[in-house]
Amino acid sequence: MIGSACESGQLYRSIIENREQEEIEKIVDFYDFLEIQPLGNNEFMLGSVLDSVEELKAINRRIYELGKKHGKPVVATGDVHFLDPEDSIYREILQAGQGYDESKQAPLYFRTTEEMLGEFDYFGETAARELVIENPAKIAELCEELEIIPQKLYTPTIEGAAEEIESMTQQKARELYGEPLPEIVWKRLDKELKSIIGNGYAEIYLTSHKLVKKSLEDGYLVGSRGSVGSSLVATMTEITEVNPLPPHYRCGVCKYSEFITDGSVGVGVDLPDKDCPQCGKKMIKDGFDIPFEVFLGFEGDKVPDIDLNFSSEYQSAIHKYTEKLFGKEHVFRAGTISSIADRTAYGFVKGYVDENNLNINNTEIKRLAMGCTGVKRTTGQHPGGQIVVPQDMEIYDFTPIQRPANDMNTDILTTHFDFNAIHDNLLKLDILGHDDPTTIRILEDLTNVSPFDIPLDDQETMAIFSGTESLGVSPEEIGTPVGTLGIPEFGTSFVRQMLVETRPTTFAELVRISGLSHGTDVWLNNAQDLIRSKTARLSEVISVRDDIMNYLIQKGLEPVRAFRIMENVRKGKGLTPEDEEYMLENNVPRWYIDSCKTIKYMFPKSHAAAYVMMAFRIAYYKVHYPEAFYAAYFTIKADDFDAQLICKQSYDELKRTKRDLEEKANEMTVKEKSILTVLEIVIEAMARGIKFRSVDLYNSDVRKFKITEKGLLPPLISLEGLGESAARNIVSARKDYEFSSIEDLVNKTRVSRNVIEIMKEHGMLKDLPEKNQLSLF
Repeated sequence: MIGSACESGQLYRSIIENREQEEIEKIVDFYDFLEIQPLGNNEFMLGSVLDSVEELKAINRRIYELGKKHGKPVVATGDVHFLDPEDSIYREILQAGQGYDESKQAPLYFRTTEEMLGEFDYFGETAARELVIENPAKIAELCEELEIIPQKLYTPTIEGAAEEIESMTQQKARELYGEPLPEIVWKRLDKELKSIIGNGYAEIYLTSHKLVKKSLEDGYLVGSRGSVGSSLVATMTEITEVNPLPPHYRCGVCKYSEFITDGSVGVGVDLPDKDCPQCGKKMIKDGFDIPFEVFLGFEGDKVPDIDLNFSSEYQSAIHKYTEKLFGKEHVFRAGTISSIADRTAYGFVKGYVDENNLNINNTEIKRLAMGCTGVKRTTGQHPGGQIVVPQDMEIYDFTPIQRPANDMNTDILTTHFDFNAIHDNLLKLDILGHDDPTTIRILEDLTNVSPFDIPLDDQETMAIFSGTESLGVSPEEIGTPVGTLGIPEFGTSFVRQMLVETRPTTFAELVRISGLSHGTDVWLNNAQDLIRSKTARLSEVISVRDDIMNYLIQKGLEPVRAFRIMENVRKGKGLTPEDEEYMLENNVPRWYIDSCKTIKYMFPKSHAAAYVMMAFRIAYYKVHYPEAFYAAYFTIKADDFDAQLICKQSYDELKRTKRDLEEKANEMTVKEKSILTVLEIVIEAMARGIKFRSVDLYNSDVRKFKITEKGLLPPLISLEGLGESAARNIVSARKDYEFSSIEDLVNKTRVSRNVIEIMKEHGMLKDLPEKNQLSLF
């Protein structure tokens, strides 16, 4: 097995500095082989530490002789940084763009064998061949074959995981559907469990179950992402709320169930209310009709990717819990590699051209920018990804580790390899932080209404997705024809326009709109045109990837072909001529085929369903508990709420401010766009009778909006310029204490004069004198 190489720079420095021969030979003895480089690689030394090329040759010969003396092979290496000589311009541009001062590029290109022999011809033909061909070949023979990344999945071992997952699944299924299980249920579970347990995925499911359970126990709802909602086992183990079975009724008392499999209903929520024919109780409506294959592939052997949305304020706690489950030395943050983006590369090139007064056309600038795009820029960390290493292995069996962006002041350790490179080899937990679970927690605390008790078929809530009547306001009063301002997934102008065009009245249509809004070339240039031309209805267009597989199977295509077509379409690969012909043979409409060929990316139905469930619950609070909704919304958006602007203007004045911002359109700053979004919700709240109080020195919270008899009370940080640190100092100092003067306030809180001026301007200090008055008696 080969050991370490002595990098040429170390020996170069030792020789140039005229160190003692004994010291130089100690360096040589330490390594297994030595290296030298072409003369051009080190020409940057000329004129500073060396005077001539001959001195460079002499150093290379000295290293060669040292190798001979100590029996260490000497190899010629190129220190390659780019492929061809002409590519040096890209490195020059990239270095200039990142602040490196290197006026002349060394020829660090990938030389051919003949070119390398020519570089070292001053050694003579025999020695040159030894350096360039023979010694590298000897070293190659000494190298054992290594599998850099083991080519299978290594999950942490949890004793009894398979049995626990199966037991948990069966128990929950019987709680919901009774004994014996309906055929459609046990067949689905049997199929899934065989795939999950047979491929060694039980530990992944059990880990996800434990994380969700911990979060729920601590009072935070968890939203699922991706395709995990396609798995009924994930539903039964309470990893996701999405039930992928066909739409159905089930009785919570006697366990009677009734499945609708004719495709007449999109999701179970939309079924008409029905009493149980056996016990007379009102039945529960469930089922989103999602095939399992979307999650684990047609053979059920695809590594499950379970992505979960935890509350952003709880994310760090659940990360620590993961470390507690597996041991801190076995849990690492998933590393990322950031590359030079198109715009950045273009900026680098423009800067280089201007700096060097070059006269080149735009086509050449674009060519140079393309050559710089995609080059590694820095490392980072996935926003929520954690890599878990089995207890009997080390992280070094898979990847080196590092601190993100080489920040030596952080305690965070990430994988050196980008997590995508080891995604299928180690368990990766996507524990993401999200505002929606935080909003739900705030709303539950304010209203004492559990999100699990919210009916997903509430008609007043459904009505805000097509109008404003449920909010008690007109479209003119709030500036939009629908009532979804502030509702996740449905509050942006883009999606509101989709709602205006489609006027959804069912939960299934909301799921479809969510899918359409997240895809690429799914709504624009596709479904939107089909609906406008009345070629197809909202319920017929392709909205999520699962639509394709389900529809094609209904049309008579073989399931495996339907699955393959779905996979190609969702990835933007379109249709093969054979697939297109096969679809026509089975009477698939031409518009449907053309739609498939247009799509570039598609959302999974389970992801859309999970998002809509969360959004609908928040919408329910908006309709039925308006003060709580606005308090929660603005608490999350506290950093964008400008209390001085909002609390000092009337409804009509705020509408004028909003119009002024809208007239700036594309010229708005990021800050102004954030203010505009908040203003839209403030104007709506005022139209619904919600009042906003001024920030209060003694009663305002640091970050949270409070509901009071006189209206919503903004937090201290909603005053622009009053930061969180100052706000916390004020809250801490005012406990059981009243400030006697502004001077006293400054002394007790250490806030700056600038903060004092902000508070004065808002009217918070009008009852405080500047200084304490001396008492004579």
